[in-house]
Amino acid sequence: MNTFPRFARTAFLICLVLLGQVGCAQHPSPATQAPRGAWATASRHSAGIAPDPVQHADVAIVQVYAAPTYGWRGYFAVHPWIIYKRRGDTAYTRYDVVGWRAPQVLQRNYAVPDGLWYGSTPELLVHHQGVDLDHLIDDIEAAVASYPFANQYLSYPGPNSNTFLAHIGRQVPALKLDLPANAIGKDYRALTDPVGVSTTGSGVQLSLLGLLGVSVGWQEGLEFNLLALNFGLDLNPPALRLPLLGRFGFKDISASIAVQPTLLPSTSLAPNVAPVAR
Repeated sequence: MNTFPRFARTAFLICLVLLGQVGCAQHPSPATQAPRGAWATASRHSAGIAPDPVQHADVAIVQVYAAPTYGWRGYFAVHPWIIYKRRGDTAYTRYDVVGWRAPQVLQRNYAVPDGLWYGSTPELLVHHQGVDLDHLIDDIEAAVASYPFANQYLSYPGPNSNTFLAHIGRQVPALKLDLPANAIGKDYRALTDPVGVSTTGSGVQLSLLGLLGVSVGWQEGLEFNLLALNFGLDLNPPALRLPLLGRFGFKDISASIAVQPTLLPSTSLAPNVAPVAR
């Protein structure tokens, strides 16, 4: 009679233990202490996703990526970052939060714009491309400058790399950033600021240190958070939001392509990005 409740409790405890270990994924040992073949030698080359900034010098581009964290913990958590270039630029600027760079965890151009995250291929979450994105990039740079935890890092429950991208999403709704459910730390909010705009900038959120809360909005749908385990239903596009998996259903890439037809051929879009505005 009590078999299922006992199984559920056991599964929940296992999840908590795994979440406790996830922090190590963003805190590997220093490179000088890493054995050969460990994270220090993992691939970090370009994934070939970002459009060539030289060939696309005449347009501005903004992208957000997320990649599984290092090793087996990548099944449970992701590391996100943002890149952009203004029209006329021939190189990208990248921002992400890197825990082992403490006390200055907020890093500029830490790695290749679309590089593998220590062996893990990134997934494109956001792609904006056009001739007039200066206002969007201005807002992104202002959000980066206003990040309140630039010198703080705690892998669980936050603030961490996902907290940083969530902050940008809140400050820049036009980015249309919808972080996956397994972006542990995205729901982190200080105890003095438990209620506010959701991480997509399109809804509202109640969250206590990212450990207990609820979010509802046009982009994220309805999502509940219990000890950083997120469960929810997204209708835009339809999918389940689940711990470990992040998203189960239709792929969600926020994309807007607004370019002059003479500037780019139809094949110039990043892989898997449809020229639609959401």
